Amino acid sequence: MIDERQEELATLYALDLIEGEERSAFEQELSADARLQRLVVELRDSASSLARLAVVRPPDSLRARILADLDQSAPQTGQSEDRSRPNAALSRFRAFVPWAMAAGLAVVAAWQAQRLATLSGELQLARTESELANLSRRSVQNQLEAERIVLLRETADLGGKLAAADGELVALTRRMKEEGALANLKITALASMLNNTPQAHAVAVWDPNRQEGVLTVEKLPALMPSQDYQLWVVDPQYPNPVDGGVFTVDPQSGEARMTFKAKQRVGAVNAFAVTLERKGGVPKAEGPFVLLGK
Repeated sequence: MIDERQEELATLYALDLIEGEERSAFEQELSADARLQRLVVELRDSASSLARLAVVRPPDSLRARILADLDQSAPQTGQSEDRSRPNAALSRFRAFVPWAMAAGLAVVAAWQAQRLATLSGELQLARTESELANLSRRSVQNQLEAERIVLLRETADLGGKLAAADGELVALTRRMKEEGALANLKITALASMLNNTPQAHAVAVWDPNRQEGVLTVEKLPALMPSQDYQLWVVDPQYPNPVDGGVFTVDPQSGEARMTFKAKQRVGAVNAFAVTLERKGGVPKAEGPFVLLGK
């Protein structure tokens, strides 16, 4: 059985606080007692565990102060080194414990403060990165939404154009079916009668069944605000050409397209003519001939 003295010596030995003859005597006891050996091993393991709790080594000045205080507290008289020496070492150990505890607590406190500051910095960095990620995500979402809106508008515009084209095609097909063969149409090319614009020309298409026609002109000179071009249909049954209506051209391109109906029923078309008249037109041609075609 391990007595109190052996426990004290084992504690001091585990902490390397005994030396010289006292250490040698204890080691002889230790080599002969298995239970005492186990106790020393357990004490050393406990001391190692406590040491690992501190990640920062206490300053050397603290150790020097502790050893100085231990030397001052040691007995100055030449006492015999008998069984009273373990009690003196134990007294030194007990004097050392408060300093060791204080140093350990200071180290742990410093480590915890350092760790807290590190964790706080890491948390702030994580928050900043999260905010930046959210901003980037919202920016991408806004860009995608804008592109989606633009695409929808373009799709709607294209759909409208396709619908309009389909409507025109359907109307043209219907008209072709109603009109039947193109043989009944009167198609006439009109040439320029002007020396200054010999490149001007036009095409007139007349449908006798519908009593309706289409005139397309190109490269005619632009008109003054007080003037109009007037179309005439030459029918031999009438002494004068039949009024087909007035029109103007685009000032830049000189182009125009008009659907016309004669003011009188036309039986046969010998020719088409275009004259330059005053604004609003006249019942009988007065101005110079601009285009003519038979």
